[in-house]
Amino acid sequence: MSKTAKKKVNLLLIGLSKRGKALLDLLLEMEDVNVAAVCDVYEDRLQNAVQAVEKAYGKKPAASTDYRALLDVPGLDAVFTPSSWTSHVQVCLDAMNAGLYAATEVGGATSVQQCWDLVRTSEKTGKPCMLMENCCYGQEELTILNMVKLGLFGELVHAEGGYRHDLRREICMGHVDRHYRLDNYLHRNGDVYPTHDVGPIAKYLNINRGNRMLSLVSVASKSVGNEAWVKSHLEQYPQLEEINNRDFAMGDVVVTTIKCAMGETITLFHDTSLPRPYSRGNLLQGSKGIWMEDKHSISIEGITPVNEKSWNPHSWYDLDKFSRKYEHPLWKKFRSSGVKGGHGGMDFLVLRAYLEAVRDQTQTPIDVYDTAAWMSLTALSEESVAMGGHPVAIPDFTDGRWINREPIVEGTYCLNKICKPGRNL
Repeated sequence: MSKTAKKKVNLLLIGLSKRGKALLDLLLEMEDVNVAAVCDVYEDRLQNAVQAVEKAYGKKPAASTDYRALLDVPGLDAVFTPSSWTSHVQVCLDAMNAGLYAATEVGGATSVQQCWDLVRTSEKTGKPCMLMENCCYGQEELTILNMVKLGLFGELVHAEGGYRHDLRREICMGHVDRHYRLDNYLHRNGDVYPTHDVGPIAKYLNINRGNRMLSLVSVASKSVGNEAWVKSHLEQYPQLEEINNRDFAMGDVVVTTIKCAMGETITLFHDTSLPRPYSRGNLLQGSKGIWMEDKHSISIEGITPVNEKSWNPHSWYDLDKFSRKYEHPLWKKFRSSGVKGGHGGMDFLVLRAYLEAVRDQTQTPIDVYDTAAWMSLTALSEESVAMGGHPVAIPDFTDGRWINREPIVEGTYCLNKICKPGRNL
């Protein structure tokens, strides 16, 4: 990979629904980014994006409902696809084969073979493929990463995470809103959205760099939540008659337990079809302490916040009382320069992580091996659920290199080491 930095990144954005539109608006504010081309299979969404780019730049971008027609746009550097889940892998494969950096929004893979295809294509072309897992850049997650690297948790033993909030309207109105989630829930049964939870955990546990995930077991509950929601909203939304009395394959709660090479365990939850407030359910436990996101609390052996007389092994402490002391340097800089972007600023940071890697022609902080390993959990969980919770082996996408990987790329957005951020964000 060339080390010559580019002045401006020319980007193709594929997928311009609600999520894609929000990301487009953020990209159009960045002075070192040029949205050179846009694509969506729906003409109205495509034209809305063309108008937004023209308003920002004073000229229209290249545009098509077929992204393949845009891969040879002159000067193009990178592709980012916040399109439907099942389209992500093929877009990334085509992008890398066209000599471009690839990035995909989150979601799991439909087969393990897809994940191997991503790895082999990246290795063959020398082009990175980054999963845009924004939760890796959450303020709380990065604070915990900093504390992990400082050794405050001691030897890590167990971690938990989840994608847990009420998405029944979004799921069931999928055909009305032209949203892809519905078809996945009707026909698949597994953890279809594991990366929000496993991404930060993988960085805490050094997955693919000194550690790896070995095997998993997944079980799914019965499915009643979406079916009940449809029946109770038929009068309000007559369009739901199309799926009334349909059986949803997706269990309302899917639980996945993973065993790691260094002995740690991970438990992931997918829970989006029942009433519940939003939670990523993060928990991290080590030989010296524990953090629990839902309590926004922490307990580190022998360490108390300011003004506490002594550590009590039976008491939780408010994480906010530790946050400023142990806050990740990236977030300290981000707050001082002004937090911006959706999801509490995470969207901005993950975009910058990708774009600056493209600009500097370096490896991305979430690389293709991370992308493949995290996305594979969906297909593997489906397999385990189908076999009644039978253990399933998780492939080693590094081909043994997890034991002794090449050096990391240090910098502002590094997730494997705590680095001092650059002057600007």
